Amino acid sequence: MEIKEITLKELNPEKFIEEKVRYISSVVGDDLAVNALSGGVDSSTVTMLGHRALGDKLETFFIDNGLMRENEPEHIASLFEDLGVNIELIDAKKVFFERLKGIEDPEEKREAITRAFYKDVFGPLVRKSGAKYLLQGTNYTDVEETVAGIKRQHNILEQVGINTEETYGYGIIEPLIQLRKPAIRKVAKALGLPEEIYNRPPFPGPALATRVIGEVTQERVEIVRKATKIVEDELSDTGAFQYLAILHEDGVTGIKEGKRDYGLQIEVRCWDSKDATTASPTRLPYETLDRLAERLAKEVPNVVSVTYNITKKPPSTIEAI
Repeated sequence: MEIKEITLKELNPEKFIEEKVRYISSVVGDDLAVNALSGGVDSSTVTMLGHRALGDKLETFFIDNGLMRENEPEHIASLFEDLGVNIELIDAKKVFFERLKGIEDPEEKREAITRAFYKDVFGPLVRKSGAKYLLQGTNYTDVEETVAGIKRQHNILEQVGINTEETYGYGIIEPLIQLRKPAIRKVAKALGLPEEIYNRPPFPGPALATRVIGEVTQERVEIVRKATKIVEDELSDTGAFQYLAILHEDGVTGIKEGKRDYGLQIEVRCWDSKDATTASPTRLPYETLDRLAERLAKEVPNVVSVTYNITKKPPSTIEAI
């Protein structure tokens, strides 16, 4: 399937919204649709497009996979309910961690999350609701990176030959698939979403699982969740495109209270980019890096080493896995 990008220069947000609302309505017709809201700009934009197009014929879920930022499910559900969109919270933590158990390979982890999301969680939800369609926020960069073999994005299905109706029992609608992130932000703003949503730094579909090198366990996710909050607190005013914390797999030698301490290593990444296709590490002041290291080592249990990535994309990627 060939997809033609709509560039930021070409985009007319109001016209795009009008066309996509009409398109979603015509595809779904008198049937029902569902979508998953994660709080990221892509899923939030799709939620509002679907809400405008379908009203009560769209059922929106927030899947609590245990891999999100601190207090994310409750905060996002409350924010969208204030916008008139009813959100149903689904506790699926057990399902996701069971799928991830014992897996260390990055692509296998992404595949496990895809199966947990679409087969174990959304399949039953769709069957229960009677919906025939799933709206999702696949964007142009997701497709581009998957097709190029850089990394498999969890929301790429039809583009790699998966027949979603045969495999999962529902069709997929992807209204944002021609847009990159900056263009989606423009559409989100035009839809009336608050700045805290349309200007959020990108957050991966597989969530914090992409920031744990090695096996993804509840304990290791909790560590990277604490580190993520500190990094976002410290770097939110930098104007950077994206910033994140990564938990490394191997322990490293450190010293605490004058004694050898074999502890954890956190890597911080902060990026300047326009569309995530290429990126450069933000040249943060040393004082900022020093403060980050001090907070991470003090506030996150067992952290004895903090590093900062200085490799551009390419050859690096924005997320670790």
